[in-house]
Amino acid sequence: MNDDNDPLRNAHLDTLAVRAGINRTAEGEHCEPIFTTSSYVFDDSAQAAGRFSGEVAGNVYSRYTNPTVRSFEQRIAALEGGEAAVATASGMAAILSTCMALLESGDHVVCSRDVFGTTTNLFGKYLTKFGVAVSFVPLQDIDAWRSAIQSNTAMLFTETPSNPLCEVADLGAMAQLARDHACLLVVDNCFCTPALQTPLSLGADIVTHSATKYLDGQGRCVGGAVVGNAAHMEEVVTFLRTCGPTMSPFNAWVFLKGLETLRLRMEAHSASALELAHWLREQPCVEKVYYAGLEDHPGHSLARAQQSAFGGVLSFQVKGARDAAWHCIDATRIMSITANLGDTKTTIVHPATTTHGRLSESDRAAAGIADNLIRVAVGLEHLDDLKADLQRGFETLP
Repeated sequence: MNDDNDPLRNAHLDTLAVRAGINRTAEGEHCEPIFTTSSYVFDDSAQAAGRFSGEVAGNVYSRYTNPTVRSFEQRIAALEGGEAAVATASGMAAILSTCMALLESGDHVVCSRDVFGTTTNLFGKYLTKFGVAVSFVPLQDIDAWRSAIQSNTAMLFTETPSNPLCEVADLGAMAQLARDHACLLVVDNCFCTPALQTPLSLGADIVTHSATKYLDGQGRCVGGAVVGNAAHMEEVVTFLRTCGPTMSPFNAWVFLKGLETLRLRMEAHSASALELAHWLREQPCVEKVYYAGLEDHPGHSLARAQQSAFGGVLSFQVKGARDAAWHCIDATRIMSITANLGDTKTTIVHPATTTHGRLSESDRAAAGIADNLIRVAVGLEHLDDLKADLQRGFETLP
């Protein structure tokens, strides 16, 4: 993307989403092809040796080199403004690959407390087995981040907006904190995508994605991505080559197609979520709504400054306890009861018993995951139909 002769060098996001990563073959295809091959044929033994050693550029084995996957990597890197990207088998594989490639035994990580529940388990249960210490802090308390940093801190990890309370991290302040202490700032950009937020431009070192969510946009495939500078991504590729959490060519092709409509979808999701959040606040059975687009949300001003819109995910608490939340969810007939998000279809879920169900009760309480909390990922259905569907649930409550 730094080539002066590259027509996409100064292209806008919409153009990059459609055109970046296209490597047309001699067949002259217009749509990107799917290279469903596990291995590649070499001209001779010398070329094979050169490819395996890395002295000669080219494909070796689809565990870590595949043309379709590479096209996706080039496109998501262009959208995020990174030098390179690495595609992985899932969003959790993206986070795992980043940590395994760039951390070592004896390192320390500071992670925001209200990240995705499985991310919490990865840091708190598994990385600690390999000698990596972890401290969890409130996302929005920059003083807590500063106090948690130790002499061996190698990484700050956060997701913003957070899942499911939509808390917003001050990425500029966190980037400065990371620079001051010579550690990496890694940001999970799943909820916003580069259509709404580009953490690298705000000072982050690395961005991770669950491509399963909005990058796909239709709930078809599982995948992930890591974006950053070329040196860091080379380390991640080396881990991928060795350990194999690889994205399939078919999934990469689906994600390529998803990226083409990313901005249009994210703006539509965001607009509907904002209107739904305002409507939810007017319902007598709703105690509280969590959405950064609401002006009284504590992260509203910050979100306006570093995002172009507020995203498609919101949460709310109903009056009552777990049973009230379950009754409300179970009474819906249009929304899908599933823990996935980022789909054209609106999804609804009870975080305390699903996405964050593996956390201890005390950890859930610390993260603000109440038993009466419901998360909705707003899809592309007509908003009046979604309101009517939620109303069915509200009518089951006392």
